[in-house]
Amino acid sequence: MATSRIILTLAICTAGIASLAQEISYPEEFNEPMALFPEAMGDFHFPISSKSPLAQQYFDQGFQLMYSFTPEDAARSFREAQVADPDCAVCYWGEAWSWGSYLNGAMTTTNAPRAYFAMQEALARIDKASAKEADMIRALQVRYVEDFDPETRRVQDQAYADAMAKLAAKYPEDLDLNTLYADALFLLEERRGYRDINDPNVIRLHAQLLSVLDKDILHPGACHLLVHATESTTKPELAAPCARFLGNSIPGASHINHMPSHTWNEMGLWHDAVRANTLAWQSDQKAAFGLGFAIYPTHNLTMLYYAASMGGESAAAIQAAKDLAKLSRNPSMHALALIRFGRFEEVAELGEAPAGDVDRSMFEFARGYAALKLDDLPTARSTLTTLEQTTATTKARFRFHDGKDIVGTLAGILKGEIAWTEGNVEAAAEAFRVATSYYDNLNYDEPEPLPFSPRHWLGSAYLALGAYDNALAEYRRDLQEHPHNIWSLFGVQQALAMKGEKDPVTARDLEEASTYADIWMRDTKY
Repeated sequence: MATSRIILTLAICTAGIASLAQEISYPEEFNEPMALFPEAMGDFHFPISSKSPLAQQYFDQGFQLMYSFTPEDAARSFREAQVADPDCAVCYWGEAWSWGSYLNGAMTTTNAPRAYFAMQEALARIDKASAKEADMIRALQVRYVEDFDPETRRVQDQAYADAMAKLAAKYPEDLDLNTLYADALFLLEERRGYRDINDPNVIRLHAQLLSVLDKDILHPGACHLLVHATESTTKPELAAPCARFLGNSIPGASHINHMPSHTWNEMGLWHDAVRANTLAWQSDQKAAFGLGFAIYPTHNLTMLYYAASMGGESAAAIQAAKDLAKLSRNPSMHALALIRFGRFEEVAELGEAPAGDVDRSMFEFARGYAALKLDDLPTARSTLTTLEQTTATTKARFRFHDGKDIVGTLAGILKGEIAWTEGNVEAAAEAFRVATSYYDNLNYDEPEPLPFSPRHWLGSAYLALGAYDNALAEYRRDLQEHPHNIWSLFGVQQALAMKGEKDPVTARDLEEASTYADIWMRDTKY
């Protein structure tokens, strides 16, 4: 890797800093100029003391890209600001910020020297900075040390949060500095898992972000963080007011387009989630033409296929899964989408199974389930044997989950369907209960690893057995976990009808949930 063209360009360095620069490598893209992307950017503006309009434009772009979780492109933008104004201390602050930890990635040993060097460059020019810029530089300085050790990173992160607390208090009207304080607090929390809404740290984080959004509901950085800070709590709707605007705040940044879907999924606003991720996928594609930034495209497609599956939008779900298979060279989720919507004949056309215990099991489950529905019971039985063996032996992980819980869920569903085909609905219900027990072991994730719940099968079995209250309990439990999903709403309505009862609230909810669905339902499974 070559050192950046900007380091080679700038000669305003001390001998020590220049020596350090020669030891640092950068991605190859840093040898090429970074363009401005006015069509992709929003109207964000953070005024700096530079007299160069071009430096200001690149600084604003870099800031927005950091809010979009695009750190390397942000660093390149801040580098171009440095080229436009070599004396711009805060432009080096921006690059140093870019190389540090952010919510989706801790600072690495590769990035640490880059961050430290950029900070030294900022300090070398601090006398030319405004008072606020100098405060920003000094606050960030505590985050970077020359001999970075990932094991002790929290020491610097805590010092940085403490420094940002003082900076936010000194500049209460500066919404960006107050957002960066919230970001520093967030970095001290566990990134994954459920959050207790009553935890003092969670309360403090939410209050800090809401204090920004109370003054500017359109703030992209604060809203982005609030979505993440609320999605795994019992109050995801706290982010809904700003999420309505977030997706278009940085139009060409696909991660920003996508972010509202985390809130919409948790609230059960499935079509809104579909639209958010469709917009994100469009930005991912625009990136090839210099009109957008592709940020986590496979995640955008996975969220799209998941939300559309829960909302009964089969065309959107299957197309997203097909695009995902093409992008990732992994057909497992395409296979599951076809099963979700009963397109069994198409499963055989998907080619070879992917590698890895979990992905392969998803694919094999789809093959075995489709075979069963096409009257090939031996293949279904053989597949079940393989899935049960994998459940018992696998040590694989899938994102944040034990692989056995995903494979066990699928094995239980297939076992239940085989029993049902053979006329033993009691055995089917028992198998679906086992599937549900595995499913309930899964951790919080967005999106979840499966585009359906085994309760859609278990509820259906209870209906067939005449256990209507049990069916209602399963469907309502599923609606607690996946609000307004069309499958369990339909199940509740069916169970009530079999009991000779009606619920106008459920009927209205199902009617609204069906607005964008393109399927005809006669059961909660195919």
